[in-house]
Amino acid sequence: MREYLKFYIDGQWVDPVELTTLDVENPATEQVAGKIALGSAADVDRAVAAARRAFAGWSQSSRTERLDLLQSILAEYQRRSSDLADAVHEEIGAPPALAGGTQVQLGLGHMLTAIDALKNFAFEEQRGDTLVVREPIGVCGLITPWNWPLNQIAVKVYPALATGCTMVLKPSEVAPFSAYIFTEIMAAAGVPAGVYNMVNGDGPGVGVALAQHRDVDMVSFTGSTRAGVAVAENAAPTVKRVTQELGGKSPNIVLDDDAFAASVTAGVSVMMVNSGQSCNAPSRMLVPNSRMDEAIAIAKAVAEQVKVGDPADAKAIGPVASAAQFAKVQGLIEQGIAEGATVAAGGAGRPDGLDSGYFVRPTVFAHVNNQMTIAREEIFGPVLCILGYDDLDEAVEIANDTDYGLAGYVSGADLDAARGIARRIRAGSVAINHAFDMNAPFGGYKRSGNGREWSDAGFHEYVEIKSTLGYGAAAG
Repeated sequence: MREYLKFYIDGQWVDPVELTTLDVENPATEQVAGKIALGSAADVDRAVAAARRAFAGWSQSSRTERLDLLQSILAEYQRRSSDLADAVHEEIGAPPALAGGTQVQLGLGHMLTAIDALKNFAFEEQRGDTLVVREPIGVCGLITPWNWPLNQIAVKVYPALATGCTMVLKPSEVAPFSAYIFTEIMAAAGVPAGVYNMVNGDGPGVGVALAQHRDVDMVSFTGSTRAGVAVAENAAPTVKRVTQELGGKSPNIVLDDDAFAASVTAGVSVMMVNSGQSCNAPSRMLVPNSRMDEAIAIAKAVAEQVKVGDPADAKAIGPVASAAQFAKVQGLIEQGIAEGATVAAGGAGRPDGLDSGYFVRPTVFAHVNNQMTIAREEIFGPVLCILGYDDLDEAVEIANDTDYGLAGYVSGADLDAARGIARRIRAGSVAINHAFDMNAPFGGYKRSGNGREWSDAGFHEYVEIKSTLGYGAAAG
């Protein structure tokens, strides 16, 4: 069993100011897999002070020094990849193929794109006689979630390092194991003391302290919209920058063309990845009413083929991440049934043969209207809603009728039609036929947050812009 009772502050593993512990459960077994220390405001004070001291030096580091450090981290990350996979497998129950595959590889991929972006990032430019400089914003509080733990750490830590910032990371207390190993990677790679600090803890104990801290210049938060609002409220008195990647209820408009069957199949399959625990999951599938029955039959067949909890099957899905998440998903499934949606596949309860673990039946609701709770609220489980439309104008209207705007999808064979629809969807990213690109800026409209992450787009969130007027004027 894992035991992580120290924090990483100022280049050292240190004891908490006052030891309080939390058991960490493996959601696939409902058994305790480890124990962590929970931090407090006093621990945050120590970490922020270390980051503030280190900022004076790291902020003046050269592009070459930063690139060398990122390359060292990359080598250590690759060396510890199997350890990271084991940690993700234990902390969120991700099947081995997912933990060692996409979960770990996303952290690697974001490093490669960050290195490429840093090589050419314009830290300064001259406009006439004025020099415009992009300088590191300062000490950053980084608060990350449990669903894609390494991905979310990567898209915050790498750009912060690349732009010359120092930081304090608060990983999710639900999934802290991979963050601890990531911190060991940072230490082994030679990150200068105080540049990177890590304090485990929960939102009230550590998250609030980071958001409120007068010596933290910026907070980057990923999580629920409710928690994001609280972070912004806590940060407001110190007028620090807050970037947020929050919830989603993403539409997937399936076009009425020859690719219809393949589009529905792909939409169901993508929805089930990571047990539906993705903020950008295509959770609302919009299909022509004239082909609703066909869509239901295809979706039912695909969902019923999804294996749950089988470690030997590379395509199997795992549990949702906690007892609280299981209860939330089950409650929303029951509410969907109560509000009159048709259960085409799955439904309430655990899959057959699984009497323990927070496993959810891959579920498809059909004949959903956009006012139902399951169409409005983020479920964050393997639950798909199918809604009907009469024409594409109505499809776009339904797609945009949501508080969220993180992602959207258009699926079909007609690329010109898909491009036109994509332009009309109000979301931070729209994928045609589930395309994926780590160089694409990622972030949301409306209540899905503000700011952007991934590649060079993420760099801009960690810099301030300084104009030096008269810089290029003739001497004298």
